[in-house]
Amino acid sequence: MTAIPEYSSSIPAGLVGFYRRIIKLPERIPLSLVQLASRIAVAHVFWQSARTKLASWPVTLQLFANEYNLPFVEPAIAAPLATAAEITGSVLLFLGLLSRLGALVLLCVVSVIQIFVFPENWAEHLLWVSLLLLVLTRGAGVISLDRLADWAFTRKSLKSSSGREHTANVFRA
Repeated sequence: MTAIPEYSSSIPAGLVGFYRRIIKLPERIPLSLVQLASRIAVAHVFWQSARTKLASWPVTLQLFANEYNLPFVEPAIAAPLATAAEITGSVLLFLGLLSRLGALVLLCVVSVIQIFVFPENWAEHLLWVSLLLLVLTRGAGVISLDRLADWAFTRKSLKSSSGREHTANVFRA
């Protein structure tokens, strides 16, 4: 029986190796940088939305009353609730503090927008949901206040439970 080579004989082995090295380069990007970029990108979208609402509050109320037509909630309640959710979620994500909670809040906002307000913008909403799900499922990453708090609480817990200080690795994955 003859072994079949992994690559075609018409393609030089050096070229295949070069291609494999090139396509593996993105794997060297630390997940923590991807998490940071995701948090900042989606936080910026909702921060800008909240700022726009606050900059022209009468227009915001009019949009909630006449354009958005949310069921079950009065516009006078929905507008401040949506604005507060956008501000809270975006600040939490930007800081990486209680980031999973912030992501969950903004996922609720996106769900309402997708279902009741702008279902035709599903592609844009899918981008937001993808970024938010990354944070929800993987956390804020190393570059976050969540990680700093985890390190501080772990350190305090280790110190109090054993009577002596242990050093926790704040940069673990």
